[in-house]
Amino acid sequence: MRDHFEIRDHDAAGRIGRLEVPRAGVTVETPALLPVVNPNVLTVEPERLRTEFGAEMLITNSYIIRSTDRIRDRVLEAGLHDFLGFDGAIMTDSGSFQLAEYGDIDVTTGEILEFQRRIGSDVATPVDVPTPPDVDRERAERELATTERALADAEAADTGDMLVNAPVQGSTYPDLRETAGRHAAGTDLDVFPVGAMVPLMNAYRYADVVEAVLAAKRGLEPDCPVHLFGAGHPMTLALAVAMGCDLFDSAAYALMARDGRYLTVSGTEHLAELSYFPCSCPVCAEHAPADLREGDDDRAERLLAEHNLHVTFEEVRRIKAAIRDGSLLELVDRRARGHPALLDGYRALLDHAAQLEATDPVSKDAFFYTSHESARRPEVRRHHDRLTRLETPGDLLLTESKPPSSHDHDAVWRVKPPFGPFPRALSETYPLTAETPDRVDTTAQTAAAEGVRRLAEANPGTAITLGHDGWAATALDRVPDRVVVDDLREIGR
Repeated sequence: MRDHFEIRDHDAAGRIGRLEVPRAGVTVETPALLPVVNPNVLTVEPERLRTEFGAEMLITNSYIIRSTDRIRDRVLEAGLHDFLGFDGAIMTDSGSFQLAEYGDIDVTTGEILEFQRRIGSDVATPVDVPTPPDVDRERAERELATTERALADAEAADTGDMLVNAPVQGSTYPDLRETAGRHAAGTDLDVFPVGAMVPLMNAYRYADVVEAVLAAKRGLEPDCPVHLFGAGHPMTLALAVAMGCDLFDSAAYALMARDGRYLTVSGTEHLAELSYFPCSCPVCAEHAPADLREGDDDRAERLLAEHNLHVTFEEVRRIKAAIRDGSLLELVDRRARGHPALLDGYRALLDHAAQLEATDPVSKDAFFYTSHESARRPEVRRHHDRLTRLETPGDLLLTESKPPSSHDHDAVWRVKPPFGPFPRALSETYPLTAETPDRVDTTAQTAAAEGVRRLAEANPGTAITLGHDGWAATALDRVPDRVVVDDLREIGR
């Protein structure tokens, strides 16, 4: 039981939590964005990150500090918090990124953890091996074993009240990710980053990111706070939270500003191509794109970085609100329309509806059917499972229309795509109060037909008649042959 992390709200696999960081003496509300601060280049001052943007936690690189003579002694003397001017929580990386980029570093887990403790880090990281995607399995297994030895070294280190990360590796092998998650959860370490995701995200392989994260989550325990390393673009955050990630570090705000790029929740724009700023943050409210293009380059970079931070923190707040009101998957659906690769990621997430259903609340304010992906949400799956437990009469009419004024059936149940049949007594319960379009698509009809099939198979002694409103043939193919099928549009002619 990890008593430093408390979950307050759930929606899908997303959650709002409270992460206690004892060395900093603060409690961070998750989901939380950790801006990456390069100790050599302060694009936005850390104090402003907290006071103007609301950052409760940031991340910097202890290996860079240790390797840079001109700042190492200053940080050791003043402490990391005073050096950066930040009174929130600070996580430090270990050099694993440099290891992945350059192939070798001159520090061990024991040495870097001791250095992180000495400079006053609140959450430290061992030297794991971020295995890139698509390597052969032998390499992935070998490097995962090295990471597990690093976790053992971290457990043995004297870290005091400093929290310690337990990275979950395994490349693009879901079974290795799950095994790694289970191993990490079995340690006495504190925070669980899913590592080596940056190459996948840079290549827009969001479906593979989903598979890796959900595999890691199957191995981790529910009370494990999960950090998705390198996930800082605002358009990806809703999907990442819906997978069950709690912490995100973002260097994108600064790196993209340096390249003249402007972040939005639906993608990335180039300053050179913008006529208007589609945002009302302080930067965009006070400047036009031409102002930044015609001014000093350093000023333009700083203002772009500030905008990028504003839009990213705004998205984090929007995600928290969506978790609270039960509309997280609807937000993911909207974001998925911004890029085909994000849509792939959303569809991959819904492939694991059973995993999401384990933590998805049984009751929310409303269910909005906003695309055919909505038919695959956990709520639909849960309703179909419940259908197998409902008691049915001997002769049952299922209909999309109002009950006929006279009939010979023992009972009349409503049918509503994408859920399927249900007794009218349940019509005012979630999710059957769903808002659906009048023009129901084939996917919703097929999901409803699946509900009919589940009910019929669970009740072989019940005679069932289905009155449908012009369902497609592919949907009706899901209905068992023994069910009598009437097209209400034909009857009404």
